Amino acid sequence: MNPVIECHGLTLRHGTLTRLDALDLAVNEGEVLALLGHNGAGKTTTMKLILGLLSPSAGELKVLGGAPDGPHAETLRRRLGYLPENVSFYEQLSGREVLTYFARLKRVDRRQVDSLLERVGLIEASSRRVKTYSKGMRQRLGLAQALLGDPQLLLLDEPTTGLDPAATRDFYETVRELRERGCTVLLSSHVLPGVEPYIDRALILGAGRQLALGSLEELRAEAALPLTVRARGSWPGTDWSNGWDETRVTARHLNGHTLELGVHPSAKMAVLRRLADSPGVEDIDVMPPTLEHLYAHFSAPVASSPPLHASRGVS
Repeated sequence: MNPVIECHGLTLRHGTLTRLDALDLAVNEGEVLALLGHNGAGKTTTMKLILGLLSPSAGELKVLGGAPDGPHAETLRRRLGYLPENVSFYEQLSGREVLTYFARLKRVDRRQVDSLLERVGLIEASSRRVKTYSKGMRQRLGLAQALLGDPQLLLLDEPTTGLDPAATRDFYETVRELRERGCTVLLSSHVLPGVEPYIDRALILGAGRQLALGSLEELRAEAALPLTVRARGSWPGTDWSNGWDETRVTARHLNGHTLELGVHPSAKMAVLRRLADSPGVEDIDVMPPTLEHLYAHFSAPVASSPPLHASRGVS
């Protein structure tokens, strides 16, 4: 299977400032990849390179088998969908008029307009002017615009900014449906708990550099962060943590009936066996590190680093 996105040594410089430094990445069909990083990490730069809005200073980039800034860029872009962070539409037009306008620009059959409005839950409000739409409704209209032409690759830049929890959940359910249909999705977000259930892999960027790439399981294995184990029940007065190496297991009582343990992955099975054999244990919860924990771990070394400069060894 050929990757939908494939880049080798992808680099973008502005003068002496390096916005993206030698990124190596392959994204497959039907994959949802999260781009994570602080402001200025390189997320939007990566998206703009993929869209062909910027041209790389060095390295190779193929999108759907072609160069996004090459001679066939216009044809390639019709196979892409893009939802920018700040959605802006003509406020005097209705939702249907806006989508019809974009369908004409993209040379898409206008019969898609109503079906997409139905799909994003805006069909009942399609005759209303956009100026009357809430933030969530505008985001959904933006998603409908991005979905025109049944794109093979969808790029979503901070798509749930300003959405309430219910609208955010609905948005990501749509992303899940797209994935099941074979659409490849690249999304950036600062709301990590929201994206965690819906992604296949995460790419963590910092100061233009790739800090980590992998599935949640792969990132957890690489980070080797403690997992959290909570046991509930009636406890003896002795310190449960006696006999454990404190670098592998830490313990604290949350209340009279709940014990919380920080457990190194190498000690997990031993801890669970001991809990299972302990009198008074009524329930056990095991919580692996979340995407937020992993992001904090991998981004910590560069959280306060200055931007990368070409004079610092970038070829």
